Amino acid sequence: MKQIKSLTKSLYLTLFAALLVIGSFFAAADPAAADTVTIKMGADNGMLQFVPAEVTVKPGDTVKFLVNKVPPHNVVFDDKAIPGQDKALAKSLSHPNMEMTPGQGFEVTIPKDAPAGSYSYYCAPHRTAGMVGKINVAG
Repeated sequence: MKQIKSLTKSLYLTLFAALLVIGSFFAAADPAAADTVTIKMGADNGMLQFVPAEVTVKPGDTVKFLVNKVPPHNVVFDDKAIPGQDKALAKSLSHPNMEMTPGQGFEVTIPKDAPAGSYSYYCAPHRTAGMVGKINVAG
């Protein structure tokens, strides 16, 4: 009877150890999750600014643009101020429609194959007032 209890206990301990080892492989193999960064369109003090004006993200990350103050706002990526001056990429990242409602907004996901570098953008109706921003995509 003692031998059966001892054998059962050894079996449970071995099984538990195996599960721990297998579980650690899954935890270590978990790919890095994409992040979401929020940029306010219009500063809290009413200034025509993107806040923050510059952020750094990784390919695959999402940037959420949120209407804050002094709408309407939009986001247009300048194809002459992004890596490779890629017009198609600039167009795909841009959101030219005017957003009017504070608290509303839209999201832009940086493509997984986006080249590293600085991506400049602006709010079309407020560009001359200095409402410009930059997203740095890390390599």
